[in-house]
Amino acid sequence: MTASSTDFPFDSSIPVPFVAESSAGVAGTDLFESQWISEARDGSHEAFRLLVERHQDAVFRFCRHWLNCPEDAREVCQDTFLRAWDALPDYRPRARFSTWLFQIALNLCRDRVRSRGARNRKLTDSLSLFRRGDGQTRERHCPLPSPDEAVSLDEDLEKLRRGLAALPRRHSEVLILAVIEGLSQLECGEILGCSVRAVESRLYRARRDLMAWWEAHPG
Repeated sequence: MTASSTDFPFDSSIPVPFVAESSAGVAGTDLFESQWISEARDGSHEAFRLLVERHQDAVFRFCRHWLNCPEDAREVCQDTFLRAWDALPDYRPRARFSTWLFQIALNLCRDRVRSRGARNRKLTDSLSLFRRGDGQTRERHCPLPSPDEAVSLDEDLEKLRRGLAALPRRHSEVLILAVIEGLSQLECGEILGCSVRAVESRLYRARRDLMAWWEAHPG
């Protein structure tokens, strides 16, 4: 049996829930997932539902980071799984299933931004990771801030969003994937269609340029 979007087993009107940021990585392709993929390729709705349940939070989070709009992110997340369902017969597990999903989501996010001409809506207002001065990344898990601290944090996040939006698209993309989503450089390269060396170069330039922009825009 061949999968078809007209036979898609999920109600696209059901919103994908927003999940708080987590340090957990996207699940890899294990034995269970390999079985679900095989069954879904044969048309099993139940198997594909299990794949959606496993990956929808990460895909939605990625789309929200990219689009900076929960409503758009829900639509693109649903479209991602619709496209995946259609394309399953042609899927070959050369890369992790999650990497394949991110490739689909990235292309749809790019299409959405182009269609609206809204470059400044591509990034999240709830970034969880940011580069420290020593080059490492850290999670932003902290107690509830005071009112003054909350205002300051909101201002910093807005400034950071503007700084990231000012970067070339190829640099902001790699920051979202590597720094925010915590993907490896190899996975970033697979999603973006470039080499690991190119990912390293883009990350270096993106971090350097973002720091320079930040220092040039005090307050």
